[in-house]
Amino acid sequence: MGHEEILAQKMERLRQNLRQGGRTILAFSGGVDSTFLMAMLQESGVDFLAVTAVSPTIPTRDRDMAQSLAHSLGVSHRIIEGGEMTNPDFVKNDADRCFHCKNDLFSHLVHLARDEGFQRVVDGSTADDVADYRPGMKAKVLHGIQSPVLEAGLTKEELRIQSRRMGLSTWNRPASPCLSSRITYGEPIEVAGLRMVETGEDWLRSHGFSVVRVRKQQRTARIEVPEADLVRFMDAQFRHETNRVFQDLGFQFVSLDLEGFSSGRLNRQVLSMLSD
Repeated sequence: MGHEEILAQKMERLRQNLRQGGRTILAFSGGVDSTFLMAMLQESGVDFLAVTAVSPTIPTRDRDMAQSLAHSLGVSHRIIEGGEMTNPDFVKNDADRCFHCKNDLFSHLVHLARDEGFQRVVDGSTADDVADYRPGMKAKVLHGIQSPVLEAGLTKEELRIQSRRMGLSTWNRPASPCLSSRITYGEPIEVAGLRMVETGEDWLRSHGFSVVRVRKQQRTARIEVPEADLVRFMDAQFRHETNRVFQDLGFQFVSLDLEGFSSGRLNRQVLSMLSD
């Protein structure tokens, strides 16, 4: 059986899941995964509500993107305030940080579903998400959150393929995890630090870097860009301007990661600890 036939089977499993699921709340971030699932829910004809949680950990551009996407597709969409920054267990930023954030989000969504007569809450997790260190998955199980895309066996790459075929603008959007993922484990998460990271990343994007991470460790910024873009920092004028901008943001030291961008870099530390 060829890849197209396998993909078609997965898509049919997804459609059946969505049609049979009843009234649904979708945890919607505006990324590739949840936008694809939102479009599939709309295609299925099921009654659903897309809900986006906002907080200082969510980049402003991501919130605006989610609102724009929901509006463009004519989807019922609601913004709620996330409460993770008031949770000391989240703020202390240990290896279970994502669990505490997702636990807060899913608790809100489950209560909303019960109050307004929805049958289930779903998210856009894919088949790839089971491989990485993702403590947020524990919260999903705890609250009974369903993942139709994962259950259908669809991978991130298959979602991108299908999203492109469906004409979704997010088909090639880079991953955009929350800003707290840029803070080194063990360093408390503070609003000021999150703003430093967000402003630094926005400045680099405004200078042509479509994929960028600013990792924060105390007063040090570590800039990650794709390996092909490292050469841009050979320009002395641009390098000095970058250093000035980041020091104005409050960083004392500004470094460039010579390995290049790698998603989930901070998880290496945790995975190494778990394997010992």
